[in-house]
Amino acid sequence: MNFWRNTVPPPMPVIRTALAPSAPLPQPAWASTPAQPPVPRRLWLHLLLFALTTLSMTAAGAMQQGVDPLSSIKALVHLVEGIPFAATLLFILTVHEFGHYFAARRWGVKASLPYFLPLPYVSFLGTLGAVIKIRSPIPHKRALLDIGAAGPIAGFVIAMVACCAGLARSAVVPVDSFHVAPIELGAPLLFSAIAALVLPPIGSDQMVLLDPIAFAGWVGLFITAFNLFPIGQLDGGHIVYALFGPAHRHIARTAFAILPAMGVYGMLSLLWDLPQGWPGWLALAFFLALFGKEHPAPYDTFTTLDRRRRLVGYLCLLIFVVCFAPVPFTTP
Repeated sequence: MNFWRNTVPPPMPVIRTALAPSAPLPQPAWASTPAQPPVPRRLWLHLLLFALTTLSMTAAGAMQQGVDPLSSIKALVHLVEGIPFAATLLFILTVHEFGHYFAARRWGVKASLPYFLPLPYVSFLGTLGAVIKIRSPIPHKRALLDIGAAGPIAGFVIAMVACCAGLARSAVVPVDSFHVAPIELGAPLLFSAIAALVLPPIGSDQMVLLDPIAFAGWVGLFITAFNLFPIGQLDGGHIVYALFGPAHRHIARTAFAILPAMGVYGMLSLLWDLPQGWPGWLALAFFLALFGKEHPAPYDTFTTLDRRRRLVGYLCLLIFVVCFAPVPFTTP
């Protein structure tokens, strides 16, 4: 089934504990007091980036409808056409990052407010996403898993709702409806399953033109899958370290080798008659290489995960599988 969008601290000493698994977890001195409400540093910067990202994403949403709202003063009225896409994707990103933020605060780990990253014109999404900065050591694996998993799970739920609502508003149109070939989106397993439930049967001469809310939901699934790659400081890196400890190195190195391999295949598919790939994985692999493939150890490496947290970790790995699309974008 085809889906389309028409677009114009240094290592800490380890303390071995003899406590039973059911006993209260040891807490370092800096985490022994309840977390206090944070005093945001440079709040103006967070607000400015949020405003710029909102504008950039709204403009990108309008451009997806075939208009450039930033071309002139009079054209600014067309910004309204980008609100459904921008509001939906911005909500997914915000829920994801505040999932991390509140999980960190629960464990007494200092974390910044989200930094939203605008990217006008260069990207048809209008953003590079959002990040938060962890400003104190993570005490143990349980806190590490909670902080790593909270964001993807929260964002995944909102993205799934957006996919359901947006696909119900999407149109089934003839393939020859466009004079310019649109971008074809790879369909993750979850997106295909939702589409099969929501949309009518699609003929071979038809395609699904996604509503802006559905496209924002699809982007939310893509962002969730990328963040769950088991590499370095990505959410998936946190989760895999919490689940498997030192063995995470082998998983991270394998995953990091697969990314550029997929990117190289994508490049070759453009040159030769091969099933199409996506060269963008090369850029993402380069980005991840700047921050390292492996994950630093938490303060206490001996505290083990309880059964509930292990299930949450495996759930995140399942979310990665159902959200991942090996070829997210293709152009016919």
